[in-house]
Amino acid sequence: MAQSVHDLRESDTGIHPLLARRFSPYRFDRSAVVDDRALELLLEAARWAPSAGNSQPWGFFTGRHGEPEHDRVLPYLAPSSASWAKEASLLIVTLTRRYVEDSQVVYSEFADYDLGQAVAHMTVQAQAMGLAAHQFRAFDLEGLATELNPDPGWAIVSMVAVGKAADGPSALRDRRSVAHLRSAPWSLVGDGDTDLVASGPG
Repeated sequence: MAQSVHDLRESDTGIHPLLARRFSPYRFDRSAVVDDRALELLLEAARWAPSAGNSQPWGFFTGRHGEPEHDRVLPYLAPSSASWAKEASLLIVTLTRRYVEDSQVVYSEFADYDLGQAVAHMTVQAQAMGLAAHQFRAFDLEGLATELNPDPGWAIVSMVAVGKAADGPSALRDRRSVAHLRSAPWSLVGDGDTDLVASGPG
């Protein structure tokens, strides 16, 4: 029996199946529901991410189909993301706290990095729950910031669409090789000359 794309990726890489099977769908099942417990688990996964000095400089605005929070976010999606993100069961706006009060550090150079780790944890948790997550930045940042009006020091960074994938991963997606990851910062070779490996969709 032929191996699936997922099986091939796992056997080739040896990484955990949750990571090997992860992909970012462009189609979501609109009928699927992310219930209160699932939402709590996604945020709980983000809560336990590591951060510089345990500062935990992340925050999230969530909206599900039928909720007023969802309606507040939808108008600010760019056409390229609205075509698929509006079908996701859950939209999450991610924020980071870059300015630190009551500290000698006025501006945190780690805040965005730490937020990324929290969202990565959330993405893997979604995969473990049979959901899929697609992170994106195609939205009106200024308009959404005006709409949500976060407290001073907080900044919107990205959005995440979460739900049940309505399509599967594509057969191929190019990934730079492990060797390239180690050599790229010191290599003079352009991107067009780098080694690429097929590892599945992203």
